[in-house]
Amino acid sequence: MNPFLEKPSPVDAGLMDWSTVYARSYDKNEVDPYTKVRIILMNGTEYEAVWFSHQFHRHCPNNDLRRELALARRVEQQQQKRISCLKPIDETPLETTIGYEQLAVDLTAILAQREPDPYVVKVMQFALLEDFDHLYRYADLLDMEDGVHAERLVGSYTEIMPGRPTISEHRHPFDSVRRACSFKKAAPITKLNTSIITAAEQQTMNYYMNIAAFYKSDRGRKLYQEIGMIEEQHVTQYGALLDTKCTWLESLLMHEYTECYLYWSCFNDETDRPVKKIWEQHFHQELSHLHAAARLLQTYEKKEWRQVIPDGEFPELLKFGPQKEYIRDVLAGTVEWTADGEEFTDVRTLPADFRFFNYQRTVNARTAQVPSHAVIEDYLAEYGRDYRYEDAPHPVKALQDREKDNTRVGRTRSCTK
Repeated sequence: MNPFLEKPSPVDAGLMDWSTVYARSYDKNEVDPYTKVRIILMNGTEYEAVWFSHQFHRHCPNNDLRRELALARRVEQQQQKRISCLKPIDETPLETTIGYEQLAVDLTAILAQREPDPYVVKVMQFALLEDFDHLYRYADLLDMEDGVHAERLVGSYTEIMPGRPTISEHRHPFDSVRRACSFKKAAPITKLNTSIITAAEQQTMNYYMNIAAFYKSDRGRKLYQEIGMIEEQHVTQYGALLDTKCTWLESLLMHEYTECYLYWSCFNDETDRPVKKIWEQHFHQELSHLHAAARLLQTYEKKEWRQVIPDGEFPELLKFGPQKEYIRDVLAGTVEWTADGEEFTDVRTLPADFRFFNYQRTVNARTAQVPSHAVIEDYLAEYGRDYRYEDAPHPVKALQDREKDNTRVGRTRSCTK
């Protein structure tokens, strides 16, 4: 599939009436977990598209161009509203959160395994273990406060157990900045991977930023606050991978191409028939946006779309599936990693005065007050053992103890092997 070779409809043909925008929600007790994951992914993709367009609009002096952006953005807004309300009313914010973290875990694992750039792979592996730990913390909160086992929500696709402990993830801001990729030199799949993961993590960050104040307990509000801060670090690191030399119109073309790719992937991967029809309709809407972006690039910068995306043919489509063995391997090999500038290193090799330890002493001054740790401590006090969903014992021996929350792995210079 090369979307540049398809015949598009006019952009304004994508405008929808209210009955179309408010589609029927899925049944949370019957829906496949990966249908929910795709919905969260595309919600985040549309959010990124809309806010990029707003930023472009605010930096553009040409009102004719701004009108073109406004028209496409209105359709993008309708798409985002439609996707967002596929979530049913009876699905609680915390149940939705489990879907967010399942998306973060499995999507990152999938993208990392197909990524040809070794540095981008390291960046993804680094954040993967942190999102994996977030899933574990939220799952324990869900069982403790609502009596719901998160394994019902993730199906048999994703294990639930500690990753790099969330308390160990708090790093100095200098160490969240990564090296940018050159989109003119990067492989097509790298351009897509970095764009996709940035939008997905940004959606998670935004969700936690907003939901924290509305959660029903102080314990939960604090957990959303803390993990929301880690998601900010993730958005910083993934956003740093994007090519800083692209023009606004080149970036617009890349955004629209990414949306076309994702909707086409979702359409081919989807098992829910009504949702599948939505993915198909949105793909055709994005097709018109992509061709409009190519036309604007030609009009205002005298560039052909091939100068930005030399081969418009989609690479392998995104397909969701269990990633358990890969995640276990990454856990076993990199759980002690932390960041040192643009690179990653074993925390146990850092000097005692490194900024990571100083930052930890400031933010996590009293371990007992760190929300992610307190949630597990509360669970242990009530049930004696933490909540997990494991196919086999944890691959990291230091994280196998179900009666104690480890706050040293990935955080201290002492050996944990």
